Amino acid sequence: MKILMGAMAMAVLAGSTTDAADLMGRWASSSDSAAKTITALEDMWAHTSCSSVPPALKAAFAEDFQGTAPNGQRYGRPKHWGGRGDNSDCKLENIHIRVFGDLVAIAYGNESSISKPEHGQELKHCLVWTDTWLKRNGKWQILAAQDTRITCQ
Repeated sequence: MKILMGAMAMAVLAGSTTDAADLMGRWASSSDSAAKTITALEDMWAHTSCSSVPPALKAAFAEDFQGTAPNGQRYGRPKHWGGRGDNSDCKLENIHIRVFGDLVAIAYGNESSISKPEHGQELKHCLVWTDTWLKRNGKWQILAAQDTRITCQ
């Protein structure tokens, strides 16, 4: 919530045309341009366990990005982009995007992948997450992420 309020304050200070309806937000439809862009970038991110990191995704991480990993550790924008691609069946399973005005969006989603340890059985990994997006200089950037590991269904 603090991140959302901070992002909204930044949007107001940046001269956004924010009114009361913008502060309440709206659920974006799949045809919404912000939703299309954010969904495509989130899908790229969900697939980085199965492949390399695309340049468009690297550019989408804000320089001041902060995330919280499932183990509770904080992390910043990656300095080295070595997508290992050692998992399989990476999926962005669903995503819902709430847009606030024309500069802030919150994406809620979940994803899964399968890993196979060198001497073990395949393991399915499932995450549920919340990502905060901010439109800067006409481009959507991910500003913050919170990931939680969940039991796969």
